[in-house]
This record gives sequence, structure tokens and C-alpha cells, in this order.
Amino acid sequence: MKVPFSWLKELVDIDVTAQELEEKLFSCGFEVEELIPLDAGISKVVVGKIVEMEKQEGTHLTKCVVDCGDYGHDIRISTGAANMKLGDCVPAALDGSTLPGGIKIKARKMQGVESNGMLCSGEELGLNDDLFPGSEVYGLLILPEDSVPGTDIAPVVGLDDYIFDISITANRPDCQSVLGIAREVAAILGKPLHMPAMDYKAVCEPDAPITVQVEAPDLCPRYMAHYVRNIRMGESPRWMKRHLALCGLRSISNVVDITNHTLLEMGQPMHAFDLNKVAGRTIDVRRAHEGEKIVTLDEKEFTLNPNNLVICDAEKPVALAGIMGGANSGMDENTTSLLFECATFARDCVRKTSRALGQNSDSSARYEKGVDRNSPELGLARALHLIQELDCGDITTLEYDLTDGRPLERKHIVTTPAKICGVLGITVPEQTMIDILQRLEFTVDVQADGSWDVSAPLYREDVESFPDLAEEVIREYGYDHINPTFLNTASVTNGGLNYAQKQQLKTKRLLAAQGFYEASTLAFYSNAELDMLHIPAEDAARKAIRILNPISENLSIMRTLLTPSMLNVIVDNLKKGNAEGRLFEMAPVYLAKELPISEHPHERQTLCIGAFGPEEDFFTVKGAMEALAAGFDLTFTYERETTPWLHPGISAAVYCNGKRLGVFGKLSNEINGELEIAKDQKDSQNIYLGELDYEALMSCVDGELRYKPLSPYAAVKRDLALVCEEKVTCGEIEDTIKKASSLITEVKLFDIYRGANLGEGKKSMAFSLTLSDPSAEISAEQVERTVKKVLGNLKFKLGIEIR
Repeated sequence: MKVPFSWLKELVDIDVTAQELEEKLFSCGFEVEELIPLDAGISKVVVGKIVEMEKQEGTHLTKCVVDCGDYGHDIRISTGAANMKLGDCVPAALDGSTLPGGIKIKARKMQGVESNGMLCSGEELGLNDDLFPGSEVYGLLILPEDSVPGTDIAPVVGLDDYIFDISITANRPDCQSVLGIAREVAAILGKPLHMPAMDYKAVCEPDAPITVQVEAPDLCPRYMAHYVRNIRMGESPRWMKRHLALCGLRSISNVVDITNHTLLEMGQPMHAFDLNKVAGRTIDVRRAHEGEKIVTLDEKEFTLNPNNLVICDAEKPVALAGIMGGANSGMDENTTSLLFECATFARDCVRKTSRALGQNSDSSARYEKGVDRNSPELGLARALHLIQELDCGDITTLEYDLTDGRPLERKHIVTTPAKICGVLGITVPEQTMIDILQRLEFTVDVQADGSWDVSAPLYREDVESFPDLAEEVIREYGYDHINPTFLNTASVTNGGLNYAQKQQLKTKRLLAAQGFYEASTLAFYSNAELDMLHIPAEDAARKAIRILNPISENLSIMRTLLTPSMLNVIVDNLKKGNAEGRLFEMAPVYLAKELPISEHPHERQTLCIGAFGPEEDFFTVKGAMEALAAGFDLTFTYERETTPWLHPGISAAVYCNGKRLGVFGKLSNEINGELEIAKDQKDSQNIYLGELDYEALMSCVDGELRYKPLSPYAAVKRDLALVCEEKVTCGEIEDTIKKASSLITEVKLFDIYRGANLGEGKKSMAFSLTLSDPSAEISAEQVERTVKKVLGNLKFKLGIEIR
């Protein structure tokens, strides 16, 4: 929001500098992003009076002697301009001066004649005709005759001004205007606010009837209109042109400028319909019909639907409500009668229409943040006053004020000083709080029981309860009055990671040591991801929580598995030419107790790993599992298990202490064949996935690890070659061996053999056993007894024979 300092001074008797006001605005919650001086880049440019002129022979130049007051009464400057005469006052940039854009002026010879500066045009000073008349002529800028030679040029041409570029927060739409900021400045400085004149008088009767109706009061709570006849198009006065120019707008004509000026000054967007172009002299505010079209003032055509609010005549749309008027109803030099409108439109409707059509305007920017229902009344009154003041039309008695039926009342908040101070955590004197609220145009009625009945101004729709009043008080009283204190439940800590965070970090480091990189994916996907993994309809993973208003259908449900996201990441890498990789992700899945949900879902922390590439295999993922187990001093066991998205012969479930942790294995051939990757990648690619319940894993960890000293006694190793049925798993054998004796500290499979000499359905598996005792040396008799017990258990439990 750009606000000229000079315009603020017209509404408030400001007795501080622009820099001081910038600090005061910031202290009460308004961020001044930039304070822009209009004379930025201009130095040593003064008023010069031409006292002598002589054409420079053989050139287009004119040699001038210029009176620059205290800087010199006979400074010689040559110029190529031809629009000046003897006695004219012009801007003189002297030797060593600077102009906007970093231009530096030095004394130099021009066509052999010494010139001690430059006489300037308005454009060279950054001016246009709206800021100062005559600035856009071809030649020098001619200053008023009474200008004093040697005077700094800035105050003469109106460049002794500042522009406040203020960031307005979404909760303060009432400050989207010069008047809104002026209210705040008046409250900050404790000065009276001079409201813009809004009085006017109807001078004639309408010459023909007009019909105005609102069919969608839910999207247009208030619609006001007033008929003005005998429009007299002309030029705006200099003060209005300057106001518009300082805010970045060019003057067009008196009537058009009035609508723009009202928008900037009052914060009320308004539009004027040329009634000669309005079919049936009818205005209807309604939802657009499906496929209806409109061409806006910037000559863009849009196809509309019922989500768009339009203003129509008897035949067609003539404006996009709250955004822009139509080209078929705009003013031109032939306009003789206008219907001025001011309205309040639903901010969400304007925002959605603006985004959907890609059409933005100053009006839509204000409506999107909010325009209160009292604003149209003030805006229309101000515009009609200006119509009368500038004598550019005759105001008729025909006016309309259509509302949704709700009364226009101030909000009342009943509270106590103690409640307000309780929010702030400090004690503010009661009278000080009353004074602050009254300066902000609140009324405070002190009740007999000590409570306050506070009513908010009509334009402060953001104020709902006593915490909002506390905010108003403290931003004016000063945030520096607040004493920093701890919360009641706060405590001093040494910082660092807690136990759970340390365990997560340790898990990530263990996987990183195995060559895995961390991935991070969105918490949402679609049912298509579950279909991709062939998840059955009755599977618990299908009980996903659906998003009510998803960004897109691809992000419509909250994930119940991490594997679909991991597989998508792998596929994306393959498409981009990354043929191999190892990834992991630790993140929550969202499990609902029932659908539709009536309470927060359980956010179960889950660990997913993925490995892909020609060299990867089942044991890559199993090795990562073993590294996890070893890192937390756990023992994992593995059992065959069928999972829809894994190969039935190359997958397993992971258990720890009898608790199921998850599954891992190779992606099923059927799903692999359906992936959207090149055929040669499908044929040569190995994709392995695993998903573990991290919470279940951590429940198996018995606190922090305690390191044990190495045994001073040598360990004993024995190798056993065993013959067993094909259906017997390695895990079953290892588990049976370990349970045979506490002396067995490690069991490793080092060979598998299959051959006809073993018999049908048989295999040979060779294991290396490590035996140790930290308190004594193991004797040969202990080793022999242990081996016999191992073989006996294997024979009895699994039917295994030694080879």
C-alpha cells in the first residue's frame, strides 16, 4: 500500500518528520517496507533565472547566463532546448550535481564553449504532467515566475515529499486506503482526524427509471448505486492529478479519476456504468450462467460459470463483480449519464474468480482482503461530493441501497480491565487503556460492576473478543512495556536432543552407513498409489482419511503406507536416468480408528527403505536390517510371508522378540511390469522395498546401550555341515542352534549346497559357530557337549542330520 506523506498531512496535523512517523507506524504493527523520498538521486539542482541568451553560431545550442542566487548570479550554461525565453525560471543542475538514475553533471565544453551545468526538463527530474504541469513538454521545464533563484528545486516542483510503502496484514483490510492509515496516524500522534468531505445535494430528478436488483445476496451483502445525469467530461484539478500520480496512477478524466481517487482515499472500489450502454437500464447482480462470456475493460475475453459473480444488464454481463468492468459499459467522450456503484462482495468469491480467470486488479486486491458493509456508503458519498465539487455532473434523487437484511451494527464486547491486562501480562492503567481505545474510535462504557462495554468501529470487522482489545491497547501503549518472563510451565534445560530424537538420529546414521540416502515425501497421495501396489479392497491400508478440499486428486488421501511414496521416488529416479540407488524415509503414517474420523488419527512413525539397481539383491535390504539390529543390540528373525506388493519367493517378515516389525523383499514381477519405465529397465532392474513399524522396533530396545568389555579368553570356532529339507529356513536353524547353549555367541551361514547325492528335496547348509565365555576359558569337554546338544536339538526339532 503506497501512501503519500503530503496526502496524510491533509487528513492529520502531523508534527513529526517522515522518518519519525515511519518508526511510530512500525511500533504499532505496520511494517513500512520502504520510505521513498521523491527527490532521491537529486542534489545541487536549483532554480535558475535566465538573464542573458545568445545563439551559439554554427550549432543548435543557446548560450545562457543564469542567475542561481547564492550559487552565482552569472553562471554560463549552454542548452539545446528552444522553448525558453529571457526571464524564465528553469531547473539548473550545477557543476557536481546529480540527477535520478545516478547521472552526474560536470562542467565541460559544448561545441567549444564552456558550460557549467545543465538546464533540465521535467523528465530529467523524474516528473510528469500530473506531478507538475509542463513536465512533459519537449524542452526545459518552465517554473512559476515568482520562483526565487538559488532555491532548491525539490519544494518548487513538489519533490519534497515521501511515499510510505506499507505492508498491510490480512486482518487489517480497513487500512487499505489513505484514510485507513490516516486513522492510525491520528491515534498514534493523538491528533484529530480531518475526514474527507462527503456532503452533497441532489439537484435534479431522474429522466428515466432504472432497475437495480441483487439475486445473490450471499455473495453481495450490500449494493449501493446513485444516478448522475448531464456528465461533463473534462480535466481533473491539479491536486487530484498529484494524488493519483503519487500513488502510481495517471489522470484520465475528471469522472474516471474520481472513481480511482475514491478507491485510494476511502479504500472503497467503485465503478460507473454508462447508462446509454446498459440494456434496459437494468442492473442485476447474479451468478454467471454456464458458458456465459464477458470482455473486460482491458479487452480480455473470459468464459464464466456459476461460481463467478457478475453484474448484468437486461441482456448480458457488464462487469466481473469486484474485479473489473466490462468493455461494453465503460465511459467514453460521449457519456452523458452514469450509474455509480459501490458494493460489498464476498471476499472468497472474488478471490476464487480472480485466481480461476487469472484476472487481477486494484479492486480485487482490496475485496480479497475484505471491504466492510459500511464502506460503500462512505465511498459513494465521497464520490458524489467530488462530482459536485468538480462540477462534472448533476446528482439526481435516484439512489439504491440493497442489503442482505442484516442490521448494520457495531460489535459489542463486554470485558474487564483485568482480562485485558491478563492477556498482556502487565498492568496498564485503566484510563490509559480507555484513552487508547477511544483514539482508535472505539467507545468504552464503564458499567456499575466495573466491567466495560466496548463497541468497535463499523470498519473493524477483525475485532471479535477481549484478546483483540488487548492487542489494540499494547500496540499503542508500546511493546517495550512488556517484561519478558517464563511461561508458568516452562523450565530451563541444557538443550540438545531428547531420547527419542537421539534414537531416530542413530537409526538414520546406521542406514547411512549402509549406503542409504534419506528421502522426504508428501504425507498425501491418492488411491491410485494403493492400486499400484495391488492392495486388496479389504486391506487395512485402504482405510485412508480423505482430504475434504484436496489440492488435486493426486493428493486426496493421507498415507497409510510409506511404500507407495518410496516406489514413486524410485520410478522418478529411473525416468531421469539414475539407474541405481539406496533410499530410506522415516515419517508418520496416518491410521484412523474409524471412518469418517471423529478423533485425531494415530500418527505411527514408520521406516521405509528402498534399493534399486542391477547389482542390488535381497541381501542388500536384509543386510540393512541386520545393521539396525546390531546397532540396537537386537536379534531379528525372519519368516516367509505373502505380501501383495512383494515377490512371494523373495520376501520375508521381520520379527523381534516375537513382535512383528514389518516386511521386506523384491517388488513383485507383476507390479514391476506395470511401472511406467522403459522396457529394458524393467528387464534389468531389481527393486527391493521394506517397511518397518518404527514404534514397534523402538519398543524392543532396552534403553541405552551398555558396552561390555571383550573377553580376555580366546573364542572357539566350530563348523557344522547339516543336511535338511528344502522347506527348513536358515533362520529356524540359527534360532535352534543359539538356544542350545549360552556359550554360543555367534552363528553364521557360509555355504549352501544342493546335489543328487543328498537326495530329493534336500539341501546342505554349512554354519560357523563361535563359542566364548567372558569369565573362563572354554574347555574341549564344554565344546564337545555343546556340539552334541546342538546336533541333538536339530535332529529332534527339525529332523536335521550332520553331513
